[in-house]
Amino acid sequence: MSSPHLTLSQEARLVIPTHVAVIMDGNGRWAKARGLPRVEGHRQGAESVRTLVKAAGEVGIKYLTLYAFSVENWNRPKDEVDTLMKYLARYLKRETPELHRSNVRLQVMGQIYRLPEAVQEQLQKSIEHLSRNTGLTLVLALSYGGRTEIVHAVRAIAKQVQEGRLDPAEITEKTVAQNLYAPAIPDPDLLIRTSGEMRVSNFLLWQISYSEFVVTETLWPDFRRAELVAALEIYAGRHRRFGRL
Repeated sequence: MSSPHLTLSQEARLVIPTHVAVIMDGNGRWAKARGLPRVEGHRQGAESVRTLVKAAGEVGIKYLTLYAFSVENWNRPKDEVDTLMKYLARYLKRETPELHRSNVRLQVMGQIYRLPEAVQEQLQKSIEHLSRNTGLTLVLALSYGGRTEIVHAVRAIAKQVQEGRLDPAEITEKTVAQNLYAPAIPDPDLLIRTSGEMRVSNFLLWQISYSEFVVTETLWPDFRRAELVAALEIYAGRHRRFGRL
C-alpha cells in the first residue's frame, strides 16, 4: 500500500479517508514569488496533480476530487483562461495513458458545456478510455460552483414536482443529494486547502457539511507526497462525531 516515498503511521493506514477533496490554491502567488508569469504556476501545479493522483492511489484513497476551475474563474483575463484550457486539454491527452496504467477512472462535475469544444472532446475521450478501470476515481471539478450545483439540483427537483413525479412533502436531504452533479460519489471525508486561505470558495457546499478540514500554508505547486502524508496524519488524529458525542 505504501511506497518508499510515502510513509504513513500505522494509525493513519487504518483510517484512510474514502474521499479526499482538494482546493488547489496558490499557483499565481508561487509564480509571482519567482518573478514568473502566472501561467508558469499553473504549469507547475499540473505536476502536483500528477504526484497527488499517484500517491492517493497508492495509499488506498478511493475518490479524489480536485477543484480545477471554478465558475468564478471565467472572470479572469481571457488570455489566462485560454491558456488554462489549453493546458487542461494537453494534460488530459498526455496523462490519460499513465492514468490508465495506474487503473484510475475519470469523472467530471460542473457546467461542462461552458468549456471549449476541444476540451469537452478530450474529456469525453479520456473518460471513455478510463471507464473500465477499478482503482482511484479522479473527479475534476470544472466550471464548477457549489451554489450553481445546488441551483441545478433545485431545478431538477422542481421539474419532477411539476411533472407530478414527486410529492413536495417527500423531498428529503437524500432527494437533494440524488440530484447533484455526481450523486454516486460519497461525500468527502477530508477537504484539503493549500496556500493557507481559510475559506471554502464555493466548493462542494452541500457535500462538505461533515468533512474534516486541513489547511496547509504550502502553495499548490509545492504540494507533494509529504504534504499529503501530513494531511492524512492530521485526519487520523481527528474524532469524527457527526453531531454525536
